[in-house]
Amino acid sequence: MPVDRLTKLDSFFQISERGSTLGREVRGGFATFFTMAYILVLNPIILSSATDVHGNQLSLEQVLTVTALVAGIMTVLMGITANLPLALAAGLGINAMVAFQIAPRMSWPDAMGLVVLEGLLLCVISLTGFREAVMNAIPMALKQAIGVGIGLFIALIGFVNAGFTVGHEGSPPLTLGGDGELAGWPVLVFCLGLLLTLALLARKVKGAILISIVAMTVFAMVVHGIADIDDGAWGLTAPSWPDALVAAPDFNLVGEFSLFGAFGEVSAITVVLIIFTLFLTDFFDTMGTAVGVTSEAGLLDEKGRVPRLGRLLFVDGLAAAAGGAASASSNTSYVESAAGVGEGARTGFANLVTGVLFAAALFFSPLATVVPAQAAAPALVAVGFLMMVQVAKIDWADHTLAIPAFVTIAVMPFTFSITNGIGAGFVAYVVLKCVTGRVREVNWLLWITAGLFLIYFAIDPVQQVLGVN
Repeated sequence: MPVDRLTKLDSFFQISERGSTLGREVRGGFATFFTMAYILVLNPIILSSATDVHGNQLSLEQVLTVTALVAGIMTVLMGITANLPLALAAGLGINAMVAFQIAPRMSWPDAMGLVVLEGLLLCVISLTGFREAVMNAIPMALKQAIGVGIGLFIALIGFVNAGFTVGHEGSPPLTLGGDGELAGWPVLVFCLGLLLTLALLARKVKGAILISIVAMTVFAMVVHGIADIDDGAWGLTAPSWPDALVAAPDFNLVGEFSLFGAFGEVSAITVVLIIFTLFLTDFFDTMGTAVGVTSEAGLLDEKGRVPRLGRLLFVDGLAAAAGGAASASSNTSYVESAAGVGEGARTGFANLVTGVLFAAALFFSPLATVVPAQAAAPALVAVGFLMMVQVAKIDWADHTLAIPAFVTIAVMPFTFSITNGIGAGFVAYVVLKCVTGRVREVNWLLWITAGLFLIYFAIDPVQQVLGVN
């Protein structure tokens, strides 16, 4: 690339200004994609495994296409407009809610129409500045706690995805492996990958996370072939060379939504409660992710504010609407973007790399799903460590800050939800400020958000009182 073009590129994305390099941004973009690539498998499985009220199912292949399409477009848009290394894709948790809670009450187009409405609502609120004002009203200690909580949350995701930690209905709820011990080649691949990742990080090797992912994917493919391991032992993605390298994308789901069709299927109160729940989940998941990832990247200003926050929030809301319009479910900012930050990404150029890889996945979806969870999961655990260091910045001497921070950090991994952790922390913060006579320290916006979270946590009793099923 000519020098003048490189200079313009550097200036536009502020690469040098933020202490990064083009190489770091490229590596970061690759690392983020590889840690997010599981959504290309998981989102289609979740959405296609459910039936709507009429017994209809979505095509797995079509969902994979729209998952890659929306993720690629919105990730690039985020990079260009907000200049942040924050990739987007179909939101886990929201897709399950759409598939197993909303679709059984109405048709798929009606369900996706509600996602579009929720996304448009997010866009409108972002334009008013209210969403940005809420984020800026959060005390620094809670912002730091959000970052730490997300670190533990994504580390837990890594352990669970790799099969190192397994959940049970009884007691204890989590164990080492399935029966209290590690067994099988896939878990060994994860353990070796984690050791390799941490060793490379400790030696400050450039591209440590990406090197580990690629190396362990190759190792997993070799092990899979030699040991003749059953594909199911690897989880969603087996490290097998695909039968075909190219698969034609199917765009038939794009535009298959009904904006107000749900009102004809269920009561207006039910529609409002569904949109409210989707809205609140998207709102605060994005807030937590934005704060956590940009904090890890060292991009917060002296007051703990996220740069270009208004643009970030608008694009995130637009992504939610776009996901519904394409039947990919709501798209949102991904905490796995921290993997790219761990590789040195500091600008939106990394998003261009990630977005192009998602676009390539439209045609090379077999290759995009070669990386097993056991090869990508060590990156999540390592990033969890990198984000954990922020815990030292919290003022633990002030209990009105320390206790809400602890609640935020603990609730996220223990409930497997960023939103739950933020909500519990907000409520605890407001309550403790009140009981200690420091009510004036609570920003009025936090009163509103804490009140909304009380409704969020009490949604079942509220539905019962209103007579909503």
